[in-house]
Parts: sequence; C-alpha cells; structure tokens
Amino acid sequence: MVTRLPGEAIASMAPSSVNGEQEPSGADQAISTEALLEQLQRDRLWLLQQLDQGRWPDLRLDLAALERELGQLLEQAHQKLGS
Repeated sequence: MVTRLPGEAIASMAPSSVNGEQEPSGADQAISTEALLEQLQRDRLWLLQQLDQGRWPDLRLDLAALERELGQLLEQAHQKLGS
C-alpha cells in the first residue's frame, strides 16, 4: 500500500476536483451551475472507475453508496434545471 500526502496527485489521475488540479479561477469568477454539475458528474465517474478497479476495498460499500446517491442528486438537479 502506498501512502500519499494530502493533495498529492496520482500520476494516472486526470485533473479533477478530486485531486485538486483544476485550473485556478479568480475570486470574482463564479462557477456556473452547469459547470458545477459537469464537474460533479466527472468526479462521480472517476469514483466509479476507481471502485471498478478494486481501489479501497475496505470502503467499497460506503463509496458505492455515495456514488449512487451522487448520481441520484445529479439526476434531480438536471431535471429541476431542465438540462
């Protein structure tokens, strides 16, 4: 098992809010709702891929439940926003 420091990215991870490698934005630049939903969807898919690859076996059930709930939340948000 490899221990990483907080914020240390895994080389195989694509930039996302999960590993903190987003493009920096100015304090006056707000993220749009659509952009936020897209980022959450990418993060959800990343989590699902990690679970499918067998990562974090001791947390698998809890993380799978979190992934399902996030998927439901995103679906509801898309419905309410008419996207």
